[in-house]
Amino acid sequence: MSLRNKLVTVFGGSGFVGRYIVQKLAQQGARVRVAIRRPDEGLFLKPMGGVGQIDIVQANIRMPMSVQQAVKGADIVINCVGILYQSGAQKFAAVQARGAEVIALCAKEAGVQQMLHISAIGADAESGSAYARSKAQGEAGIRRHMPQAIILRPSIVFGPEDDFFNRFAALASIAPALPLVDGGHTKMQPVYVGDVAEAAVRALSNSAAAGQTFELGGPKVYSFRELLELTLAAIHKKRLLLPVPGALLKPAAFFMELQPLFAPPITRDQIELLKADNVVAANAKGLKDLGIDLPVPVEGTIDTYLFRFRRGGGKFEPRFS
Repeated sequence: MSLRNKLVTVFGGSGFVGRYIVQKLAQQGARVRVAIRRPDEGLFLKPMGGVGQIDIVQANIRMPMSVQQAVKGADIVINCVGILYQSGAQKFAAVQARGAEVIALCAKEAGVQQMLHISAIGADAESGSAYARSKAQGEAGIRRHMPQAIILRPSIVFGPEDDFFNRFAALASIAPALPLVDGGHTKMQPVYVGDVAEAAVRALSNSAAAGQTFELGGPKVYSFRELLELTLAAIHKKRLLLPVPGALLKPAAFFMELQPLFAPPITRDQIELLKADNVVAANAKGLKDLGIDLPVPVEGTIDTYLFRFRRGGGKFEPRFS
């Protein structure tokens, strides 16, 4: 199915994954309505499309009336809203669980035909992590109201604005050592943000994808230790990789969560997440099922944006392709 001239409402379209999906939709000829809490922060998206092709509207998924307005008249609704840690009113339960269900309910009531939701590998109602539980609850809420919705579950998403490699590169710039939670043995399968966006538009264009869940992972599985080693190689720095039991790291994470000045480098909930591998299940549908046979690798890609953490690396300016 062609996306040309379809009106697509994208919640969280100015976020890391959302902005790449918006760009892909514009390239497909869709009309895009980007629904975000602070519209002024989404103005950079407008040049990704033609004149009037991308519209920015105000919506807060914690406020159903604003969601109702944002989905009115839309052919397709995409939810890219997600948070990595809780702050103020932005709680996992409110945003990733209830918020996702509110979008699905409003989409159903508005007669929207298609919905796509960005979840995460590891979504599990029984997890010890509140993040993972809320992701599972969000999926369940969407299925209640929009059973035909497409759910994408990416592993760690990497790209120029990511919150994984950039975070640890920044930490390595000021710290003599990086912590390996419980030895750094957790397995991960990072997927490139452009591949996630491509998977989204391909799934929406494929009627057979309706109601399906796809787990998205890159071409290679790494341990947490290996990913930190790749990060250090990319920024030309040597740092001690220090194994730390998660139980001992949690008190420090607690105090980092309390300070209001910057995003905590790691939270207690993220330590819980690191207890489980984050890789595509053996029987799961994935990128290949959407026609993406050569996903972008970590090696050689992170160097193109982590160079700014090298000595004299210069200023990084995101570019879209």
